Amino acid sequence: MTQTTTAPKTAGGDKGIQAGKIWFNGQLVPQEEAKVSVLSHALHYGSSVFEGIRAYKTDRGPAVFRLDEHTERLIHSALILRMPVPYTPDEINEAIKAVIRENAYDECYIRPLVFRGGATLGVNPLPCPVEMMVAAWKWGAYLGEDAVREGAKLVTSSWVRSPGNVMPTKSKAGGNYVNSSLAKADAVSAGFDEAVLLDAQGYVAEGSGENIFFLKGGKLHAIAHSVTLIGITRDTIFHVARDMGFDVVPVMATRDELYTADEVFMTGTAAEVTPIGSIDFRPIGTGKAGEVSLEIRRRYLDIVTGKNEKYDHWLTYVR
Repeated sequence: MTQTTTAPKTAGGDKGIQAGKIWFNGQLVPQEEAKVSVLSHALHYGSSVFEGIRAYKTDRGPAVFRLDEHTERLIHSALILRMPVPYTPDEINEAIKAVIRENAYDECYIRPLVFRGGATLGVNPLPCPVEMMVAAWKWGAYLGEDAVREGAKLVTSSWVRSPGNVMPTKSKAGGNYVNSSLAKADAVSAGFDEAVLLDAQGYVAEGSGENIFFLKGGKLHAIAHSVTLIGITRDTIFHVARDMGFDVVPVMATRDELYTADEVFMTGTAAEVTPIGSIDFRPIGTGKAGEVSLEIRRRYLDIVTGKNEKYDHWLTYVR
């Protein structure tokens, strides 16, 4: 008996991601011309690093949020993988702005990618050339608008977050995300919005691509773990929460501490600030998006759209 499957929708809809012009190894080219060899080292061994960045619509045109920090993390990720980036930070920033201008985006999600191309197919990456591309496309709420309004449904994954002596967890490396994609696929297939990954000792690490915060007893706690990537959105929320009068306490926590929290939310460039309604079939607080989580989200969106002058220095205006 032949089984048939339905392909999942992508960020760009049924036709796949529509990215228009892509900056590829120093040139702006149509998406269909940005070609990579099937013998690229990155395709076979995961030797790539990337960033997820957003540009937002503001009264002064599109603005990239915390561009310098994202570019710095991209270069640091490549350094950890012994992958010399062939462009300066300024050149990378200009490439990102050029993609936004060329595609006439007022807001978009941006994906810079540095990767090893084809030269040999041995495991050793060093003989393979380092290439780079920057693409951008329209992308709304990562976990869906319903998840933002109602609170996302999470499930603890059977996959454990890779420890730092197995994978370079402070590098946003493509190979690391096999772990994340397995957890995400299982969660979505089971009817949840996102996965929670634990470490080998049973402590909460993060989501498949998000950091986690929880509110309990009037204190805001941020999951702090050595195996998680240093989150730029996470750092932003520290500032937002302190502006609201909260002490932010970095903690190690087990999943049952999340079950009994008043509120839980996830943060990330793609997820922005997403409230959590339930974890492992257990309602968090009221089982809906929490009031504090929604207020933090509102304030975060004010910052990224240029409505909070205090944080205007985090915005790079494209035009």
